[in-house]
Amino acid sequence: MRKSGGLTILHEDKDLLVVVKPSGLLTVGTARDKARTAHYLLNDYVRKGDPKSRNRVYVVHRLDQDTSGVLLFAKSEKAKRFLQDHWDETDKYYLAVVHGRLTPPEGKISTYLAENKAQNVYSTDDAAKGKLSHTEYRVLQETRESSLVEVHLLTGRKHQIRVHFAEQGHPVLGDRKYGTTAPAAKRLALHARTISFLHPFNGRRMKFDAGIPEDFVRMLGGSRT
Repeated sequence: MRKSGGLTILHEDKDLLVVVKPSGLLTVGTARDKARTAHYLLNDYVRKGDPKSRNRVYVVHRLDQDTSGVLLFAKSEKAKRFLQDHWDETDKYYLAVVHGRLTPPEGKISTYLAENKAQNVYSTDDAAKGKLSHTEYRVLQETRESSLVEVHLLTGRKHQIRVHFAEQGHPVLGDRKYGTTAPAAKRLALHARTISFLHPFNGRRMKFDAGIPEDFVRMLGGSRT
């Protein structure tokens, strides 16, 4: 593994870049902030400092700014299209530290998720208004006040994990948008740990693991899972 601009590079070949994005870094630019993004940093990396280079990276998927973890970029439009066309075959597991203890310790949360004009996501009983969303989870470790949860994201809706756990009464630690009752944390305790996908040209299944963040270990009293 090596680092570039604060990003840890897990894998690179002529078609792909797989990196670990830190919490606080945007995936792509906004109208207000175009430079401090994973996309910008990796474009600079593949151009090797040459602004005239035609090399570039293509965004395949995104992580929220405050979510850390494994992020996949393509090096060509063709590779990007393949990965997005086969996204249903991509497997994604997250880690979250949530408030309280979950009962049962493993299960599946399924609701229709919708978004209001204030850009808040919420569950609705109206199937015409929301998109059916599924989140599988399994508790890995508990303390008296919080739980480390492995989350299998079966659908990829905006803020899905955060909303599903907040609505169950177990908001993700550090979630200022949906977790007003959760204990304070220095960051959103949500981390994209693994991604598994088909390589766009050789067809092999590839899997990458970003590990457990050190600050998650500290939140849980210093023990690893």
